[in-house]
Amino acid sequence: MPGRLPVRPTTDVAKEGLFNILNNRIDYEETKVLDLFSGTGGISFEFASRGCKTILAVDQNVKCTGFISEFSKKMDFDNIRVLRSDAIRFLERGAEKYDLIFADPPFDFQHHRRIVDLVLQNDLLEKKGILIIEHSSKDRLNDFPNFLENRKYGHVMFSFFGENDEE
Repeated sequence: MPGRLPVRPTTDVAKEGLFNILNNRIDYEETKVLDLFSGTGGISFEFASRGCKTILAVDQNVKCTGFISEFSKKMDFDNIRVLRSDAIRFLERGAEKYDLIFADPPFDFQHHRRIVDLVLQNDLLEKKGILIIEHSSKDRLNDFPNFLENRKYGHVMFSFFGENDEE
């Protein structure tokens, strides 16, 4: 990972836990992923290495998007596209649908509800699609619309949103 990037990468323990959950829920080769606040691209690279159909990595930092582009070429990840954009503005424009949206905003981010609302309002998830937000375990997102569950790994929490099978 390059130095001096303004990021907080997902810990290996949290990443391993997340992908253990996803291994039982999705068919990677059929999955179209949106990685918001992608930072160094670690999550995008995990999805790419598992053979996801397409991954769009969105980050507003030019050094981060440059790193993701360079590393993707180096690793022959032709399934990753990179877009330099503010994640919230990207969701506001929302044109495409995704099977999985992963958002890892900064830990001091205060607009998690906005992410959920924009994804739902703009119909950005395919049927049975999943939105996953990585956040501090101090933040509670359980009362947000379409909340399914959360998983905690140290100080990191993953909250899952999507269609409730019981509905």
